[in-house]
Amino acid sequence: MTDSPADLVLTGCTVLVHDDRERIGFEENAAVVVRGGLVDAVTTAAAVEHLPAAERIDARGQVAMPGLINCHTHAPMVALRGVAEDLPTEEWFNDVVWPVESNLTERDVELGARLACAEMIRGGVTCFADHYFAMDTVAAVVRECGIRAHLGQAYFSSQGPQGREESLEFALRHRGGAGGRITTALAPHAPYTVDDADLTATAELARAHGLPVHLHAAENRDQTDVSLDRHGVTPIEVLRRTGILDTDVLIAHGTGITERDLPVLEGAAGRVSVATAPRGYLRFAWPTTTPVRALRDIGIPVGLATDGAASNNSLDVWESMTLTALIQKSTTGDPRWLTSRQALHHATLQSARAVGLGETLGRLAPGRRADIVLVDLTGPHTQPVHDLAATLVHSARSGDVRTTVVDGRVLMRDRELLTLDVPSVVRELGERLPALLDRGHGRRIQDYKT
Repeated sequence: MTDSPADLVLTGCTVLVHDDRERIGFEENAAVVVRGGLVDAVTTAAAVEHLPAAERIDARGQVAMPGLINCHTHAPMVALRGVAEDLPTEEWFNDVVWPVESNLTERDVELGARLACAEMIRGGVTCFADHYFAMDTVAAVVRECGIRAHLGQAYFSSQGPQGREESLEFALRHRGGAGGRITTALAPHAPYTVDDADLTATAELARAHGLPVHLHAAENRDQTDVSLDRHGVTPIEVLRRTGILDTDVLIAHGTGITERDLPVLEGAAGRVSVATAPRGYLRFAWPTTTPVRALRDIGIPVGLATDGAASNNSLDVWESMTLTALIQKSTTGDPRWLTSRQALHHATLQSARAVGLGETLGRLAPGRRADIVLVDLTGPHTQPVHDLAATLVHSARSGDVRTTVVDGRVLMRDRELLTLDVPSVVRELGERLPALLDRGHGRRIQDYKT
């Protein structure tokens, strides 16, 4: 650390750190120094007492930790929060969501993305992986509001070659955008909506252009069973035979990953990761959840996610962290798994690796991007603190996030959003809802037939 003026100093806090073996630890009465969008130092509060800084935040009573990453969502779908309740998956898609999505305009997508980014910034999310339509609009919102994003333009085989080509053009056009805050991926929807030929072509494009792939696969056990009955292979085996597993691939959900899929994933030539969004699985009454422990045992990172707010009602990654820990205990029958420290590891380094940013995000250390959140632990629901990791995972809530920093820029300070005007977004979105929700036309953007 140099004595030259810092851009930002967070001082008096407890800092969540990772040691050389990637174990979670905490340094008390500490400080984080930020210069040029990077963490310059994690040091003691005393060491920065007289350090000049353009901005200084007194963070006593708070924990500084890496910003959360929403590893799989459909941000603009916040516009559909609560419109398709208490339905099985097939009816949810075919009777409500896909008919409504056929009404979406770019303005609807923009307003939804703004509202989603506001919700995520307030909940301590500093980066999100998005898989949706009209993604040029989402990229523009990301650029404006200061959050970080991993973006892919979704497509189905029913669109013909045009969908795949537009996904590639989007990925190449926006890669490295917003001053490096935007990374991109090719985004085929899923093996049940994208045929083998398109998946194979996608894998070839990914390798040719150095792009990762982000898609849904083995979302639930029904999809896996249907794929086995019809084709004799699981969705994960489809990814292998089409070359998708030879690329760097982020698989959304994976609750239908079976025992026979594990060696396939372990032997993949590319970097494979999985995003888990447990609240949606509970909501749809799926019988299985993402096999986090089995994936951990074969070295597959599992990042935390929410999916879209139409299926989750929320973009709260904090809740995803809590639910992941609890559901893993329940499904494995082992109260010792997942521990709070393991859950925090999934929320930080593993989530960063899942979106391909494991070398730059996920821990607070010199040279890492300064994506930081401050969590206030002075409330009665977080006191007393006997085990800080357990307090963060099981007592703290997203509303306890006081300050959110991305690339060294403060996007929320003391719960005040600095880059987004929520009331105007809510007002205009409300005016547009009647047209958006009309299903009288009988159209769908796709059919859900696994």
